[in-house]
Amino acid sequence: MYARRRRGYFWMMGGCVALFVSAWAVVRLWSMPAAVAMCLVAMVIPPVAAVLANRRGPEDRWWDDPSGDPKSDAWWDELDGKKRY
Repeated sequence: MYARRRRGYFWMMGGCVALFVSAWAVVRLWSMPAAVAMCLVAMVIPPVAAVLANRRGPEDRWWDDPSGDPKSDAWWDELDGKKRY
């Protein structure tokens, strides 16, 4: 699951860098408004990449981790219908 997240983040940030570099190295020679538009799109990518890379998937069972408090863990296990042996 972490490899999938890292791979997605890598591709999104790589696309961001590619947009910035191509906008100011190549596209600005033909169209300045297109280069600015490409940079605006690239500006939105890092926050979106961070949110998508840090979200939890359906296979992530973070709520099943014990809290460290035996009384609380036993109470939650009882509510969830789990038996502790």
